Amino acid sequence: MTLLLTLDDGSIQRKLAEAVDLARTAVLADAGAEQVGAHVGVDREDAVSASHLFEATVSGYRGWRWSVTVALAGEEEPITVSEVVLIPGPEARVAPAWVPWDRRVQAGDLGVGDIFPVEKDDPRLAPAYLQSDDPAVEEVAKEAGLGRVHVLSRHGRLDAAARWHSGEFGPRSDMARSAPDVCGSCGFFVPLAGSLSAAFGACTNDISPADGHVVDVEYGCGAHSEIEVEVTSSVPVAELVYDDSLMDFEPMPEAPAAPEAAEPEAAEATVVDESEAPVVEAPETAEVQPEVEPEAVAVDSADEAQVEAESASEH
Repeated sequence: MTLLLTLDDGSIQRKLAEAVDLARTAVLADAGAEQVGAHVGVDREDAVSASHLFEATVSGYRGWRWSVTVALAGEEEPITVSEVVLIPGPEARVAPAWVPWDRRVQAGDLGVGDIFPVEKDDPRLAPAYLQSDDPAVEEVAKEAGLGRVHVLSRHGRLDAAARWHSGEFGPRSDMARSAPDVCGSCGFFVPLAGSLSAAFGACTNDISPADGHVVDVEYGCGAHSEIEVEVTSSVPVAELVYDDSLMDFEPMPEAPAAPEAAEPEAAEATVVDESEAPVVEAPETAEVQPEVEPEAVAVDSADEAQVEAESASEH
């Protein structure tokens, strides 16, 4: 066997890959012709063995395959069949991977009355009497007189920080991405003590969905203390718009240019003293007598008529 592993030039694998008929005969003998489909490939197991894969037409095992492992013990030895098994293919529906019982409990599974013991060597905890790199832990240990048996270790703090940072109240949540500002600048944010204070705190705003929860400093919501909203009328008011597309415009005629008037020479103003100015008498206006010739003519005509009347009576 050692000689085969060291001096193999690829001929062994070629022989194993060409043993399709041998592998089909083995699987037909084990499962029957109605449950075996076409040959779909060969998987190399090691230097002296390979597995031939056939489609499985077994009811309830859609996507599974028959695996027939063949081997070669020596160059002069015949190829033999090691095993025939049914294995899942890439698209097969399989059961989830087995998880130990102590790891099956997830966040939120613990209910009222349930007890979940901590592992004896849990890396998240450290004895309280050990020197810690967190000042807040040291202060608690001194003030409490080592009243707690365990305190949070550095591993435990990093584990909690990674979980909180990527959780519901971390910077990658939908609420944080649409928030106008972050919790680190909010008045309702209360930082945690110790080394976690640089990145986490508690929310105290009852309007916020994170009220009473540990939040990341880069988390945020719409109830930030420094947000100012401009209050406007709830009734929509349209802006006044002038539609000048239907107006007719007519240009005004140009006014003739006015001739430039000669500017009079500025005369020097003369100040006259009224007390020394000579008094000029206004000339008397002659009275105009109206013409009376028409009256005189009228009187003469009346006298002549009276004379003629008197002379006629005498005769």
